[in-house]
Amino acid sequence: MSDETTSNTTADAPVEEPAQASAHAAAPEPEMPVTDEAPAVTEEPAAAVEETAAPVEEAAAPADEAAAPAETASTEPAADEPAADEPAAAEPVVESEPAATVPAPAVDPEPATSLPTPATPAPAPSAPKPAAPSPAALASRMAARPAPSVTPVVHAHSESARFGRVDDEGHVFVTVGDEEREVGSYPGATPDEALQYFARKYDEIAASAELLEQRLANPDVSAKEVGEGLNTLKEHIAEAHVVGDLAALDTRVAGIEAALVTKRETEQAARAEARAAAAAEREAIVAEAEAISGQDPEQTQWKQSGERMRALLDQWKQHQRGGAKLDKPTENALWQRFSHARNHFDKGRRSYFAQLDSSRAEARGTKESLVAEAEALSSSKDWGPTARAFKNLMDQWRQAGRASRSEDDALWERFKAAQDAFFNAKDEVSAAEDEEFRANLAVKEELLKEAEQILPITDLEQAKSQLRVIQDKWDAAGKVPRADIDRTEKAIRRIETAVREQEDKKWKSSNPEVAARANSMVTQLRSSIESIEADLAKATAAGNDKKVKELTAKLESQQAWLRSAEAAGDEFGS
Repeated sequence: MSDETTSNTTADAPVEEPAQASAHAAAPEPEMPVTDEAPAVTEEPAAAVEETAAPVEEAAAPADEAAAPAETASTEPAADEPAADEPAAAEPVVESEPAATVPAPAVDPEPATSLPTPATPAPAPSAPKPAAPSPAALASRMAARPAPSVTPVVHAHSESARFGRVDDEGHVFVTVGDEEREVGSYPGATPDEALQYFARKYDEIAASAELLEQRLANPDVSAKEVGEGLNTLKEHIAEAHVVGDLAALDTRVAGIEAALVTKRETEQAARAEARAAAAAEREAIVAEAEAISGQDPEQTQWKQSGERMRALLDQWKQHQRGGAKLDKPTENALWQRFSHARNHFDKGRRSYFAQLDSSRAEARGTKESLVAEAEALSSSKDWGPTARAFKNLMDQWRQAGRASRSEDDALWERFKAAQDAFFNAKDEVSAAEDEEFRANLAVKEELLKEAEQILPITDLEQAKSQLRVIQDKWDAAGKVPRADIDRTEKAIRRIETAVREQEDKKWKSSNPEVAARANSMVTQLRSSIESIEADLAKATAAGNDKKVKELTAKLESQQAWLRSAEAAGDEFGS
């Protein structure tokens, strides 16, 4: 704003407005005949030549009066001179209703540099045409209208005026400490009005400072906005010519500057804390992405892991849009890690599924050959070898790996159908055989009852003779139903085992070599015991308690071994 007011520039002074109106009123007003029917024209306080006038009807006038517009036009632009026959180019003409019998005089248009020429009488038109009024006529009509009333502006008294004074020549001064400084002048005003004017200018700046303090205290207003407002306030103060407590204003501005520094530091600390929190959150996103990408491909749940990777990318974008801005090196480093983890995951997934497709294709080929072989064996009547062949095919199926789910299921259905066809046919034959073998089962069950009578064995030779007869009858009885084979065979084997064990035991007891070894052991132990007893007697006589103790323990051990050897010798009949 420019607050300097001198005797030449009084834009804000209310005393300029009447002077401007009087300038218009002082313009010459040549007389023109005007009819009573002319329409009313609304004027604005501006030069008459700049107004667009409504046409009025004029009475017939002598030629020398009709030339009056041309004389005036010598000092005004030619564009402002209207013509009777056609409207001027610079001003639109608004036509009004013509009079009934009075024609308008015609004036030939001429350039502004030409001298006025006498008007020639125009031929009477068939219908009356309105004529444009001259500038002089417009000025006359404006002067005839009363000037609009101006309501004076009443300003409140400013206490800031006590910091200034007005000298006798109308110059206004402001007191700053022990000095006075001229701020301007207000011509045509009383000293109090002049002081109040410059004091109000100070109050406006002080109000701006107070508003800036309020914005500074508002946490929603950033330090940058307050700083811009402070710079603007300083510019206004530097250019201001005002009356007021300038020292207090400077102190106030200094306080705003100090508080602004604190606000900047607070905002910087908050931004640093927000950046640290945002960096930690981004770090967590990156760490999780790296953990997902570092999984064992064979143990990775690719669908769930892929969905989680996409969710982490959405979180990253959300942080970029709404979170605190990180410094460029930190954000670039985190993004490089995140991007590397995502690329590594995508590469691993593509590699895994490419390898999976290859292994599935290989498994499909292997299983197709197994299915073809099983279908070829499904009609075989060679039950035993074919059953073993199917078992072998099943082992190969388990080792072949998996094809795709749909293909694997279809191949398994074919394999199982071939296997079921063979074993169902085999079971039907086995069922028929089982019916045939049921009579054999009855015979063998009776033989088992007879064999049970052998136990317990009291006479080994008789038991062996009875068992041989039963075994001959068992073999002659033939096969039994498959479900009873295991039960019957275990029962006869148990009796055979009991007889064989009894025979082995008898053999061991009558073995000459074993009996000789047992007798030799008894002889050696007896000799050793006699020697120990002699040494023990000597140690006792010598009073060697330690040796007595050792020999006594050794003697007891040898005697225990002797008893065991003698018992073994008795068992072998020696």
